[in-house]
Amino acid sequence: MSFRLSQRDKDIIGFINQFRAVDRDSLIELFFKQLKSPVNACNSVMVRLYRLGLIERTQQYSPTVYLPVAAKIKKNSQKILHFLSILDIYKQMCTYSAPKQVIVEDKPTGRKGGIEPDLFCIFKGSPFWVEIQRNQYSEQKMQAKINLYEEFFFSDEWKTLHWQPEERAPIFPSVILITPVRYAVNSDHIKIIQVASIYELMEKYKSPNKQQRETKTKANNSSSVIRINLT
Repeated sequence: MSFRLSQRDKDIIGFINQFRAVDRDSLIELFFKQLKSPVNACNSVMVRLYRLGLIERTQQYSPTVYLPVAAKIKKNSQKILHFLSILDIYKQMCTYSAPKQVIVEDKPTGRKGGIEPDLFCIFKGSPFWVEIQRNQYSEQKMQAKINLYEEFFFSDEWKTLHWQPEERAPIFPSVILITPVRYAVNSDHIKIIQVASIYELMEKYKSPNKQQRETKTKANNSSSVIRINLT
């Protein structure tokens, strides 16, 4: 069969391969919202890509969730909800600034038993490892997770990761715990941020100037810059 893919087709396939599981409404939001009939346009494109055998899909969820062709994920797997949680965090970031150097299920140590954050990205100029806690864990288990980050910090291996800036000293990413529960974890060496969402993160690190302006007036804050200080 002879067919030609548009750049948007390629971008959608690449995005699904990257995030492992992507629901239809997220595709509409990210690739079709500027069109006159975004739902119809998305449905048409996704049916075509599915019939061409370029993506998989599962209708165990509503709306439909799309998967990579080579994915080793059962179509009713709970792992799909895990990947959708990662996608949701990514979309929250996109409402402020598109993250760069995005890695889903990053494995920076390259070996089993090391840190395995759900997401790595450079967001608003700062590197982050994101841990999404959908279930509640014990304090001991969470501290053990933080201890693994400390072990990696002392290994110095992180200084040679491909995304490190060439023009300045290496940066160890802050660790964001996305959780509705606050854990009594601590580290003297790495920055740990516990928030329920990226929206809470951005509110927490809102610049002082913006906070002052919002106190005076809520008429116009679109020009405010939100900065996340790693120091």
